[in-house]
Amino acid sequence: MDPADALALLMSPEGRVDPYPTYELLRAHGPVVQAGPVFFVVTGYAEADAILRDARFGVLDDALRDQFMPGWRESPAILSISRSMLRTNPPDHSRMRRLAAGAFTPRRIATMHDVVRAQADELVDAMLAAEGPVDFMAGFAYPLPVGVICALLGVPAADRPLFRRWATDLTGVLEPEITEEELAVADRGASELRAYFTELVAARRRAPADDLTSALVQAHDGGDRLSGDELLANLIVLLVAGFETTTNLLGNGLVALLEHPRAAATLAEHPEFAPGYVDELLRYDSPVQLTSRMSTAPARYGDVDLPPESWVIVMLGAANRDPRRYPEPARFDPWRPQVHPLSFGAGPHYCLGAALARLEAQVAFPLLLRRLPGLAVAGRPERRVRLTLRGHATLPVRVGREASPVTVPGTPPGSAGPTP
Repeated sequence: MDPADALALLMSPEGRVDPYPTYELLRAHGPVVQAGPVFFVVTGYAEADAILRDARFGVLDDALRDQFMPGWRESPAILSISRSMLRTNPPDHSRMRRLAAGAFTPRRIATMHDVVRAQADELVDAMLAAEGPVDFMAGFAYPLPVGVICALLGVPAADRPLFRRWATDLTGVLEPEITEEELAVADRGASELRAYFTELVAARRRAPADDLTSALVQAHDGGDRLSGDELLANLIVLLVAGFETTTNLLGNGLVALLEHPRAAATLAEHPEFAPGYVDELLRYDSPVQLTSRMSTAPARYGDVDLPPESWVIVMLGAANRDPRRYPEPARFDPWRPQVHPLSFGAGPHYCLGAALARLEAQVAFPLLLRRLPGLAVAGRPERRVRLTLRGHATLPVRVGREASPVTVPGTPPGSAGPTP
């Protein structure tokens, strides 16, 4: 199958639900494949990592959006994403990222361990209290990370259930292809989020609090460090990115663990192995499957010449399964040495909340497996028909009985993972 046909298959509903076979069709043509006059696809780990760090490659800017997407400024969804740190290049990207970085320092993340664990315990209690199977996505994978990021932003607990639909609608705009109907849905989600944060900003302006929203409002009001559009756009992206990736990581990871019961039993008994497990889960079934870059100067990767203004799709999920980097890449192996998944990207746009997402997963998986030894999939999970953000729409599980209480040490952030 030639690269263009393989790419078309990848964009189909079947390809989006299970992209891994199609990645191998693309990989057969090399780690960097030309799929159009100035359109390239990257499946190699080394090449993906290098391009994401290469200053000659940036995200789509306004001039290129004007060229490829006329009228994009009329779309609340595209406008919200484009004005955030997610879709801006230096120096604007660096300026915006510095303003938010204080909420995600290693010291601050470390202090959140007990809070995350307490929230996870409460969610397991609610799962145990339910009668019959429960939807793991709605009952645990969504409320845990949304609770954590909303606490950082200062979003009231009562408002948190609103965000799942709004974010699901908005993130359709991150797909490599989107129809007019899908864009209309994304615009609706963006409009709801913009309206919500407009009100929250006004409230924090009247009464500042010790939260990230207040800090960004003060940065805006203090001068030219953050424009009004940038303020709203970054609040939206911080919220959505703060739970969407982790929600998918928890769902994808739980399925993988339940499919490998011996590995799951080991993690339940040894929560100190969680960091290594989580990195392998990120590699094995990445919650973020791709990102894109545009070249600003000639470059050469994988024996392929990339001219200026080349559009490059970096397949993170494929790179994480590059056999040149990871032998037997389709095998889940939490004892695999030197796992450095590209699921959170690399370079200047490396995910600001990566350490927080890892912490939540490192706490959640051992706790779930220890307290719920009978946890099992109950029925057929439903995958979202998305390629960029890979996850489940629903994941029905049977909870079983709670294990007898035992005293198990917590998992300190940054502790060593499994060793062979």
